[in-house]
Amino acid sequence: MKQIYTFGKYLKDKFGVKVYKTAVSISGFTCPNIDGTVAKGGCTFCENDSFSPSLDSAKPLKGFYLNLNSDENPFLEKQLLQLETQFNALSSYQRKEYGIDKYLVYFQSFTNTYAPFETLKALYDKALSFEDVVGLSIGTRSDSITDETLEYLGKLAKDKEIWIEFGIQSVYDETLKRINRGHSSANVKEWILKAKAAGLNVCGHLIFGLPGEDKKMMLETAKQAYEWGIDSVKYHPLYVVKKTALANEYARGEFTPIGEEDYLEVLNEAIKMKPEHVSVQRITAGMNDDSLIAPAWCRDKNQQVRNINSSLKRIGFKY
Repeated sequence: MKQIYTFGKYLKDKFGVKVYKTAVSISGFTCPNIDGTVAKGGCTFCENDSFSPSLDSAKPLKGFYLNLNSDENPFLEKQLLQLETQFNALSSYQRKEYGIDKYLVYFQSFTNTYAPFETLKALYDKALSFEDVVGLSIGTRSDSITDETLEYLGKLAKDKEIWIEFGIQSVYDETLKRINRGHSSANVKEWILKAKAAGLNVCGHLIFGLPGEDKKMMLETAKQAYEWGIDSVKYHPLYVVKKTALANEYARGEFTPIGEEDYLEVLNEAIKMKPEHVSVQRITAGMNDDSLIAPAWCRDKNQQVRNINSSLKRIGFKY
């Protein structure tokens, strides 16, 4: 049985100790297809609070949003304090509960390069100053990063573990348009290649089950993402949550979520074609509260993983 190369294994091999990603959510950050720069309303599947576990501590800055052209940031000191408060709380919990030794500060929610360079530099530098932090992982979009920021991250990467996470989702522009993504597949490819050239590690997010896509299209997305040189991957099934445009499509009968068997089939094929050095950071996703509308199989993460392992076993893999 072949063990799938996980991100945890990658980090343990590199640092010799347990390393965890510690997620932070900084208020003032948004997204260019939420603020109207490239689109309005966000991606059709996105309910922003659903991936923002730490945003409660960001409420003091509610209504304040940055973008690449912001002239000033009067709340930078408050953002830096949020960063420190969130990191200290979560890293202490992780150390106590899981015996973690080192950390990557994970800028998770919204688009974490979508702000003036001086703001980003201050936040990244602050995160790297924390005790036992060995690097950063920065979630962003390919249309929301500048060459200046990329160059700076490349300099940091000479001494620190620097990851940038891009939402690839699909390589089909018709799909990206349908989900209101706001950028093209060519744009994602361009910035992944730029990030690699700058010396950064790249994690690509892939969604299986997007509207209008069949299994062949889903696998073509995985194939091209691997070819672009990503170092790690997150696989997601598309699920429907409340207060999203996708929920409205589902209610009108215009979208049918991917079934579990179909997801397992695509996932197995994607893993079989994955280069061995590409680590896996996530193999499925879902919600275990009443915000989930469909599919029901995405509610129980533990059951999902059991079913995935049973499926992988048939092709000689273990997660």
